[in-house]
Amino acid sequence: MKFLWITLGIVLFIVAVVFILAYVCYRMAFYVKRRKSVSDDMFEMPGGEIYEPFRASMEKWAKETREMPHEEFSITSFDGLKLYGKYYECKKGAPIELMFHGYRGSAQRDLSGGVQRCFALERNALIVDQRCSGKSDGKVITFGVNEHKDCLKWVDFMVNHFGDDVKIIITGISMGAATVLMAAGQTLPQNVIGALADCGYNSAKDIIKKVIKQLGLPASISYFFVKLGARIYGHFDLEETSPEQALKNCTIPVIFFHGEDDDFVPCEMSKINYSVCKSKKMIVTIKGAGHGLSYLVDPEKYLTSLKEFFV
Repeated sequence: MKFLWITLGIVLFIVAVVFILAYVCYRMAFYVKRRKSVSDDMFEMPGGEIYEPFRASMEKWAKETREMPHEEFSITSFDGLKLYGKYYECKKGAPIELMFHGYRGSAQRDLSGGVQRCFALERNALIVDQRCSGKSDGKVITFGVNEHKDCLKWVDFMVNHFGDDVKIIITGISMGAATVLMAAGQTLPQNVIGALADCGYNSAKDIIKKVIKQLGLPASISYFFVKLGARIYGHFDLEETSPEQALKNCTIPVIFFHGEDDDFVPCEMSKINYSVCKSKKMIVTIKGAGHGLSYLVDPEKYLTSLKEFFV
């Protein structure tokens, strides 16, 4: 009887440790604390030395975009979250880029340059705060699993709001790129004429394992707890879908951009996505560009490639 109680105690201890480790991973990878609003004289900027040479340009874009005329829209997600976006019109009737920002980013921080780029191409732009960001509701980031469903809801909203003739390009950077690539593998209305994916990963599993290795931890064992934390505490399956999986069913044109010096999301991940994509496709790599910096490093090549692809 004593042995039974000891065994039961050991089992309960192990179970408790597993649940605690899963919760720690959930908090680190997926949970978002209550966000503070950014004052009118402040601009969110990504951290890291690679962004310092471009900080002045990024702040200029953010300031100009904030002051540009725009219209605010909102939708309700499939799971009841209120999501917000801002629409910038360059030319009435022109294609609209529906744009998604990166992991723990925001529309203003990651997409202000995108608005400027859209205007340079005489396109309109709808930049959205993904769930857990900016004004949008939510406490759990899902690496594109639920976010790509939000993308589909935004597409439906745009068709209903702008009319049956609206042309839409779904665009994303980093996790936003993964988001639109997962959406690209779904059934889309004919209004969606293409996708732009800048420095996206091929799967949440691979990018998370890559970060775990950089932290000096065992990737497979640690990833088990990350995935378990997502399931138990975040209530989603981290491997429900992935860009690599979705692109095998893609029917819309996709252009991939990636910086060759990206040490966060390796350029190889976009090459994997490109290789499995079944639709019209093009990949453009930018020499000397770190994560999310392709347009800043070589705007001429970026714009020229887009003009050639979306004829």
